[in-house]
Amino acid sequence: MTTRNLRTRFSRYQRCIAAFFLLVSPVSFPVYAQTNQQTVNSQTTFDKYLDLVNGKTVDDLVSFALANNAELIAIRKESDAGEALIKQARLRANPSAEISGAKRVGGSDNNLMIQGELPLELGGRRASRIRAAEAELEIRKQAAAERERQLAADVRSKFGEALAAILKLQFAEEILDMARQNFEIVAAKVTEGRTPPLEQSMETVELNKMRVDRETAEGSVETRMFELRNLAGMEPEAALKLKGAFTSLVRAQIPPQDIATERALRERPDLAGARSVEQLANARIEQARSEGRIDADIMLGYQRTNTGFPLLGIQESTGALLPIEDKMHFFTFGVRLNLPVTNRNQGMIEAATLEAEAARSRRSFGELTVKREIVSAYARYNRSLRAMEIYRVGVRDQAALNLNVVRQTYDLGAKTLLDYIAEHHRFMETENGYIDAQLEAYLARVEILRATYASELVNK
Repeated sequence: MTTRNLRTRFSRYQRCIAAFFLLVSPVSFPVYAQTNQQTVNSQTTFDKYLDLVNGKTVDDLVSFALANNAELIAIRKESDAGEALIKQARLRANPSAEISGAKRVGGSDNNLMIQGELPLELGGRRASRIRAAEAELEIRKQAAAERERQLAADVRSKFGEALAAILKLQFAEEILDMARQNFEIVAAKVTEGRTPPLEQSMETVELNKMRVDRETAEGSVETRMFELRNLAGMEPEAALKLKGAFTSLVRAQIPPQDIATERALRERPDLAGARSVEQLANARIEQARSEGRIDADIMLGYQRTNTGFPLLGIQESTGALLPIEDKMHFFTFGVRLNLPVTNRNQGMIEAATLEAEAARSRRSFGELTVKREIVSAYARYNRSLRAMEIYRVGVRDQAALNLNVVRQTYDLGAKTLLDYIAEHHRFMETENGYIDAQLEAYLARVEILRATYASELVNK
């Protein structure tokens, strides 16, 4: 288990324990024993996670993640290794040397031979090997670009989730302050004898439930901030405050669908990688064919032979017959041919051909999938944007007005406390639903950026 997971689970555990004790506390629990301290905390908690002046924008975090994410760095290293493979593929085959000798048993005859061989790599072997290595390098580069695309989209999505959690925390703190005020009003009415003590007990329960919601909301914020730090390549303890608002992030301009589709089909790294795989399969077909053609090695050598039967020669000064040592020197040369008679790499050629067909099918299916992703992303964005507008125009203000009316009628005695509490819960659901609608519209826009490989996605 990673350190991040341990910290996240421990934080969730602390929040759950706090919420549990708030719920199991008896009605007479002194909810206002630490009211002043809680008020101070509620005023500063929101500032712990959001700074509209010096905080990190989503673009800042994407740039930081692309430079510091350890997984992405590892993929880039693997891509750099492809350069070394091309360097290796360009190297010519090494020559070979052979030294051998022979000596007659029981005699003085001996023989010494030195021979070298140089492979010629006929049939385009070296060129096909280089093309295959270049195709592999392109695949590695596109894999790194694809990871950048996915990482940038993940960071943007997690930023939106964290921002939504922060807004829900802010709303939970506002509701908690409202619940405290309601409790004080009801407590004063009970003290004056205008309201039965049961209503104070009911408000106590509601106040503690609001405190539970606030603890849960902050736990959600902490979890998403830990996840955001992890994606960005930051330590869990690193200071991080966000900067941004859904109103500007959601309504930022997006490219027209037809132009975006054309760009994605042309530039998306996963499709480019699929085309590179297809090129690699074709290069391997040519490599298999070249290795199935005739090849040759040039052989050059030197041979010296000493015989055991000396020759007689006449000495010029005396005319006497003298033995002459017999040494013969030879220069050897030749060509060794590798004849593809039965093995012409038929199996490798057939396998590479099938792999090329599979690569074409995957690339074709990938193009179809990209079109589907883009159409789905635009449809999701348009619907979520409409839902957000309905919430903003026709739900939020009316819910707040309804809550105010029910509150006034409760103060006048025309409504019960249960009616007010029920309306208060509907108001909370409405506000949280609006935050969820904003988040959904934001995530839908991020999905458009991801599917179309927009330049904005990775800050190009």
